[in-house]
This record gives sequence, structure tokens and C-alpha cells, in this order.
Amino acid sequence: MDILEFLILPFAAGLVLTGIHAYLGVHVVERGVIFVDLSLAQIAGLGTTVALLAGHDVHSNVSYFWSLGFTILGAAIFAFTRVHHETRIPQEAIIGIVYAVSAAAAILVMSKAPHETEHLKDMLVGNILAVNWTTVIKTAVLYAPVGLFHFIFRRKFLDISLGRKTDNVKLWDFLFYTSFGFVVTSSVAIAGVLLVFSYLIVPSVAAMLFAQSIGKRLAIGWTMGSLVTALGILLSFHFDLPTGATIVCTFGIALSLMAIVRLFVRTGTQAA
Repeated sequence: MDILEFLILPFAAGLVLTGIHAYLGVHVVERGVIFVDLSLAQIAGLGTTVALLAGHDVHSNVSYFWSLGFTILGAAIFAFTRVHHETRIPQEAIIGIVYAVSAAAAILVMSKAPHETEHLKDMLVGNILAVNWTTVIKTAVLYAPVGLFHFIFRRKFLDISLGRKTDNVKLWDFLFYTSFGFVVTSSVAIAGVLLVFSYLIVPSVAAMLFAQSIGKRLAIGWTMGSLVTALGILLSFHFDLPTGATIVCTFGIALSLMAIVRLFVRTGTQAA
């Protein structure tokens, strides 16, 4: 019973992350901006690092709003540099540049606070085992308005992600990336950059192997994310491995197995 109580917290946190990130991942994959999550997460980390250098605690509300402010700035950059047909510069190039500059800036800032270099490691790998019920509930409450906002304006966001014509694209892009950054700012503090990226991309890619409609892809993504979270946590506990890294690797293995199943299904269908 003690073990169950210990593992249920990271599992609950994983379910919260799966719920919002599997949905956002559908948009990210359709838009072809796969690494926007890493870039926004790095920008959020830079904001936290600047707050740290200013003398604020990493987990304080002040640091959170520093991080959120930097993320909104990144959202504006991605929204207003959206690729149009008349340019040959892909948006992934801009995203990569922003990521590299943000990472380098964070290192420069941290060089002035060497006693806090552990912050960089925490930002990368996170520590999902350290969550408590207050954090899980607070995160779920924070994500609820974002989910509601996307549900209300789902047609606008889907039209843009699927390449359909719509008005005020830059405005809606800014709102999308801002809400996305709002989620990433909170998620990275819980799970780290690598695990958040996995929750965002892997379930969506896996779902695309078996479904075309958005509804079916969300159902597959949410199911996969929940099962992989539970399995990864159990494996990390049983083999005494870092939880975040174990879940990421479990995502990779699960995606590989699903791809193999899809290959056999396709081969059998063609043979028939």
C-alpha cells in the first residue's frame, strides 16, 4: 500500500501531462513544427534562470512569471515569423535558432551563478517523483482553462494546423503559441524538457500510424500516454532507474512496437 501511494502521484501527474500534451501534439505534428516544444521550454528555462540570477527562488511565483513572460515573447516570435509561400526559410529553422540562442543565453547567465548549476540538470530531466498532490491539482486547474479555450476555438486552430484558409492567422497563431507556452512553462517544472517533448510528440505520431481523424488520434494518443506512463513508472521503480528517462525510453519502445504492428497490418492488407 505504501508503494502504491508513492507511485500514484507521478502517475497522476503523467495523466495530467498526457491529457493536454497529446492534444497539442496533434497540432504541432500537423504544423510541422516538431521542435517548438523544446524551443519554448528552453525559453521558459531562460526566464527562470534570469529570475534565479536576480535572487529569486527557482520554485517561487516570481520565477514562474519570469518564465511565463519569456515564453510569451517566444510565442510572439513564432507567430509573427510564420512561414508564407513567398519565403524559402522554413519555420523549423527559426525555431532551431531560437532554441540555440536561448540555451546559450541560459548557460551565460548560469555562469554568473555557479552554485546553482544543478538547475540546468533539473530543467532537462525534471523530477516527476517529487510531485505532490498540491502540484498535481494545481497543474490540472491551470490546464483546464487552456483546454476549454482550445475546445471553444477548436475549428480555428484546426483550420490553421490543417492548412485551411482562415482569417487573422497571425493573431490565432499568437494565441496558440501563448497557450502552448503557458502549458510548457508549468510542465517543464514538473517533468523536464525531454519528458514533456515525449508526451507532446510520441502519442501523436503513434496515433497517426492507425488513424486519420482527429478524434481517433486523440483517443489513441491518450490511451498510449496513460499506459506508457504507468509502465515506465513501474519499470523505473522495479529496476531502480531515473523515472523521467525510463518513461521517455518506454515511449520510444512502444512507438517502435506500434510501427512494427502497423507494418504487418499494412502488409497483410496488401496481400489480401
